[in-house]
Amino acid sequence: MLTKDLLRVSRAGGGYHPQFAGRSDRPLAAKTIGVFQRHVGESRASLDDALTTLEAEADDFKLARGLASLLDREAVFETAAPLPPVRARRAAFEAAMANGGVTTPEERAAALDRAASTLGSTAAAVDSSLTADREVEQVLTDFDPRWTPDELLTQYNLSLAQTALFDATEVRIRSSDPKALVSAVKRLRLMYEIRQTDAGREVVVTGPDALFQRTRRYGTAFARLLRSVATAAEWRLVATIDDRGREREMVLTSDDVSVPGVEPMAEPGFDSDVESDFAARFRGLDFDWRLVREPEPLEAGASVMIPDFAFEYEYGDFRVFFEIMGFWTPEYVEKKLRQLADVEDVELVVAVDESLGVGEEIAARDHRVVPYSGSVRVKDVVDVLRDYEADLVADAASSLPTELTPDADVVSLAALASANGVAVDALDDVSFPDHELVGRTLVRPSVLDAVAAAVEPGTSLSEAESVLDEWGLDDASAVLSRLGYRVEWEGLTGGTVREK
Repeated sequence: MLTKDLLRVSRAGGGYHPQFAGRSDRPLAAKTIGVFQRHVGESRASLDDALTTLEAEADDFKLARGLASLLDREAVFETAAPLPPVRARRAAFEAAMANGGVTTPEERAAALDRAASTLGSTAAAVDSSLTADREVEQVLTDFDPRWTPDELLTQYNLSLAQTALFDATEVRIRSSDPKALVSAVKRLRLMYEIRQTDAGREVVVTGPDALFQRTRRYGTAFARLLRSVATAAEWRLVATIDDRGREREMVLTSDDVSVPGVEPMAEPGFDSDVESDFAARFRGLDFDWRLVREPEPLEAGASVMIPDFAFEYEYGDFRVFFEIMGFWTPEYVEKKLRQLADVEDVELVVAVDESLGVGEEIAARDHRVVPYSGSVRVKDVVDVLRDYEADLVADAASSLPTELTPDADVVSLAALASANGVAVDALDDVSFPDHELVGRTLVRPSVLDAVAAAVEPGTSLSEAESVLDEWGLDDASAVLSRLGYRVEWEGLTGGTVREK
């Protein structure tokens, strides 16, 4: 953003129109870059003088100063002094006060000599170091701008629009990349809703305090949001601006603002520590449900909601959406309740902060409720998913034949379940007439006979495992037990197969 004093807007027709730089301003942008490049190695005071001259020559001093302020952030200034300025000032002060102070040039020179003697330096070195760390005395040591003149103008227009948005109380946005837009909104922790309009879905962003009164507190967040908005190919933003107590409307589009050759805002993190903590613990489970962050939007009457998560069942096309509902304001909670009431034909689980006291209202809307305090217990959510899973397993089992005859001589239950698109539990009531279940593996009796012929009492465990490997049997304990054997361990050297 630019500083507020550099804002250039027109209020023609009662609107609020940023005065963007155009192609005709390219020479000024090039000159400003050149001034910085030519003053590498010189003091900031010298650079400021040159920029002041450039401002006087420009048609609009605010534009010239705004371009310079952007480039100034790319410049590196350092203190250049023979002695550390703080040490030099302390030594000079002590030397001056030792003789009751300094009132004449001669007394000053004497004090500098005494200070130089103390520091093991010269009076000239002490004198030149006294104010070397003042901003105007610092030296421009490096300037490597990341923008060409055209890109500098693009950055200026983005910064100007961000500054204009600082006084926004609400923004309404349509974007060709709505998911990235909502992700950025959530990353900035702004309140939002998605409305259906004749022109398409519109994201409406406000701050919590705006529910009670107009406020400028969230202007900075709105300004930061614009950078993500402007990375989309096409977008339109309408902002309500509090212009010194008068409400004005500002309209920005992808034709006005873009982002000059830099990466867009990084993928958002989680909206809250509660979400982040839950996701980390859930993903650590070995579970038949996959956690999806910010799934597709759900229709909620005339608006749209994007749940925090969705759980996708591994064995079938089935999703359970998950929303974590924390406390913001009573008005926001009421809005969320209305939204939940309008969500239909989806499975939705809502984790509700117990302090809200709205769990029964949500349950009355046919959504599953998980109360929490501080953090969401993963076990509570897993229990709900297990209920869904039980129904899914029952449905899958009802679609299976009463018996299966796999072609393979050896096949694990997991592999067979996966081949049939069901969970392993769905095979519980299925019989396998051509195979015997050994541990969690189906094995033809002929294979068991072949293994029994190759393994006898006294065989080392490693030899027995080699035989089992040839048949694709990886559960040695279960197979050997089925054949009537046990393993007798001999210290740390290995084991021997013995009869039970």
